Amino acid sequence: MEIYKTSGVCSSEIHFEVKDGYIENVEFIRGCPGNALGVVALVKGLPIEEVINKLKGIDCRNRGTSCPDQLARALEAYIKA
Repeated sequence: MEIYKTSGVCSSEIHFEVKDGYIENVEFIRGCPGNALGVVALVKGLPIEEVINKLKGIDCRNRGTSCPDQLARALEAYIKA
């Protein structure tokens, strides 16, 4: 399980698992539960690159980021590690 500390959003962390380049599981810690569960349901089973391309740059309340964007950033950091 990978853990990513978020910044600028309601959720405090994102926990995720990747297997063979595909999203196995994602859990947002804190934040809006309904939206987080929706994002999780939509990305589960998708390739990492596809999730990054779809979610990167999504903004929430003019903060310059969002929980989906933070997930994209978490996955980018995972790839670079």
